[in-house]
Amino acid sequence: MGHVEGQSRYQRVMCAASLDERIGAAHPVRVIDAFVETLDLRALGFSKVIAEQTGRPAYRPGDLAKLYLYGYTNQMRSSRRLAHEAERNLEVRWLINEVTPSFKTIADFRKDHAEAIVGICHAFVRFCRGQSLMAGAVVAIDGTKIEAVASRKKVITPKSLEKQLATVERKITEYLAAMDEADREEAAQPDRPVDVGAALAALEERREGLRAQARALAKQGLSQQVIGEPEARLMRTARHGHQVAYNAQTAVDAKHGLIAAFDLTSEGNDHRLLLPMALQAKEALEAETLTVVADSGYSNGEHGHQCQEAGVTAVVPRPRTVNPTGKQYFSREDFTYDSERDVFACPAGQTMAVIKVSRTERKKTYATKACAGCALKPQCTRTARRSVVRDFHEDDRQAMHERVLADPTWMKLRREVVEHPYGTMKWMMGYPRFLVRGGTKAKAELALTIMGYNLKRVITILGVPAILDALTDPAAASA
Repeated sequence: MGHVEGQSRYQRVMCAASLDERIGAAHPVRVIDAFVETLDLRALGFSKVIAEQTGRPAYRPGDLAKLYLYGYTNQMRSSRRLAHEAERNLEVRWLINEVTPSFKTIADFRKDHAEAIVGICHAFVRFCRGQSLMAGAVVAIDGTKIEAVASRKKVITPKSLEKQLATVERKITEYLAAMDEADREEAAQPDRPVDVGAALAALEERREGLRAQARALAKQGLSQQVIGEPEARLMRTARHGHQVAYNAQTAVDAKHGLIAAFDLTSEGNDHRLLLPMALQAKEALEAETLTVVADSGYSNGEHGHQCQEAGVTAVVPRPRTVNPTGKQYFSREDFTYDSERDVFACPAGQTMAVIKVSRTERKKTYATKACAGCALKPQCTRTARRSVVRDFHEDDRQAMHERVLADPTWMKLRREVVEHPYGTMKWMMGYPRFLVRGGTKAKAELALTIMGYNLKRVITILGVPAILDALTDPAAASA
């Protein structure tokens, strides 16, 4: 029995199939093509939508947008890789009509149209909502750290600048002493000059640069700054320790697990992100009321109160509060609060009254003078007296927590809805790190990744033929 033989590469074909015939009617690449064709690219902010009468012809922005959507959906983010695929990949050649832009043209398109690319992602969310793929009743919110294009060595803080200044000052002192020694040696041996002036000038220039950085940090009120990537921050990541990163946020609709809203922030944690993400999701879904589920990192009483006023019901557990001085001591849950008298009762039954009110931090501190002679003090604190801190919006924070306790399935729903998209998105990114600098351009990269996830998800739910039918329907296209 012989082998399976292919067709000879030298055989001429009389009636060769066209490029379109070689792409199946239900191929996912046709969805990218049909969707971009429905967009008003000029309204979204893309340039060169209408060709200029003079000058070198430009590439169609729609073709470059299709190229990026295809790339991010198929783990191809590099502009050089996309330029290579435009020459060899049959699907890409069909998608962009066999044009072959250079990698620089592709890279510049992503850099120059960051906000417009985000608009494409929002447009697809509107399409999904028009197809009733989003219920707009319950969304789950979560965040993840994605590394920026910067090294930890580029992070400056007041403390690090102070240490560097001290080092430079010490070296300057040593060089001044060396110059005095050089003067003495030159006087003793005129034919053997010693020159350390150039090194001293470089150190003095370095010192002035460090002082300028310290003044800039103080003027802006920043605790840290990343040279070359000022919008990123040094953050603790799940797998790689502290890295220069951004905090990516998503709000996922619970009906089909589609991402309805997203943002990219410089916040090191999620404590101040509940309200902005809830409002973005509510606006994207055009919902009058909305239920938002999040983990304990979003537990913020003030945001919970404002969410309630905006028609958003927040379901967020509060983190367990422990005594930071040791696990053997009473936790905060062992102290009972009396809202009518605004006092706490400690485990020993003593009344803890307000001893301090901070308007800036919006919290109160409670304590009692009975700690000194208390028999339970060894189980409570090793300091002079135990204090308990209560936030101004503690009741709103507790209300969010009570909703979790009333129905434990909320947290199971949160895990099922919001964590799966991040797994898919990080797979699509390969190594989860942005390729471009600046928050605006990095957000465009995040938008392309989210668009790729939503696209894959919708194809799985509806199938390519149904999506193509919806996109060719004028009513659906304008939704």
